[in-house]
Amino acid sequence: MNLSIVIPNYNGENLLKKNLSKVADVLSLYKNGEVEIIVADDCSTDDSIKIFKELNIKLKTQYPDMSFRILESERNLGFSSNVNKGVTGAKGEIVILLNTDVYPKKNFLTPLLAHFSDSNVFAVGCMDESIEQGKVILRGRGVGQWKRGLLIHSRGEVDKENTLWIAGGSGAFRRSTWEKIGGFNELYNPFYWEDIDLSYRALKNGYKIIFESKSVVIHEHEKGAIKSTYSDFKISSTAYRNQFIFIWKNITDSSMKLSHLLWFPYHIFSALLRGDLAFVKGILDAFILLPKIIKYSSIERKFFVLKDNQLLAPFKGEK
Repeated sequence: MNLSIVIPNYNGENLLKKNLSKVADVLSLYKNGEVEIIVADDCSTDDSIKIFKELNIKLKTQYPDMSFRILESERNLGFSSNVNKGVTGAKGEIVILLNTDVYPKKNFLTPLLAHFSDSNVFAVGCMDESIEQGKVILRGRGVGQWKRGLLIHSRGEVDKENTLWIAGGSGAFRRSTWEKIGGFNELYNPFYWEDIDLSYRALKNGYKIIFESKSVVIHEHEKGAIKSTYSDFKISSTAYRNQFIFIWKNITDSSMKLSHLLWFPYHIFSALLRGDLAFVKGILDAFILLPKIIKYSSIERKFFVLKDNQLLAPFKGEK
């Protein structure tokens, strides 16, 4: 089974310098197929390209059986488009997405790849040892509840295999299925909700996604590209916008659609009362994209085999 490691990058020169060799070191232990590492660069303005080229010389000498490539964009595309570009350029049967601030532990591959013996498995997520304010928080499994007409997603406990989504920064995906269901939807650019959307579509199409607690990655949170590039208002309004894009595009159960419609005025009024203008901006931005949302929805829902309440039922009661 051939593997492609896709690392999306935007102005991550320090993280590339710190973690690319660690990724290569772990992947060099894989002997059951070819391995390539692709850095998908989203038109960085720092020295990311230069750093990669310097590392590339060293890594090619150190790991002659591995391939190292960089795919450069001429303009900044956003996370979804950048990852899609990387996956399109990949050759492996399995694509492993790793953000620049993530690197795997030594034995993470074997349990991760074992699940793909089942042809209906689309993606497998890793146990994310997330270093936050000096503490390690175990992440990687996601859950969701339908509340007040919205899908509220949150971290799930890591003692189960089922998950609502596979994180776009630390997960393995079957490339043929990725291509079949369309990869990340680029409506979500520049960031957020794209991995939840892809996972949800895969589940509604009848594919399996699995959380694997034995496949561990280290996630050393640093000041990332989002917070260093965008204002807090832009980040919040984008997150709100994408929440509504997700609902309008993916939710098909009549009762949930009615619930969303009935709660809609409440959410707007509540946002105005608390002065949350980012929420209002997010809704307006989602309305602007409504024709595109309807277009994608009409195409994608033809392949749905599960209802929303069936999909969410296993997560009922989890917070």
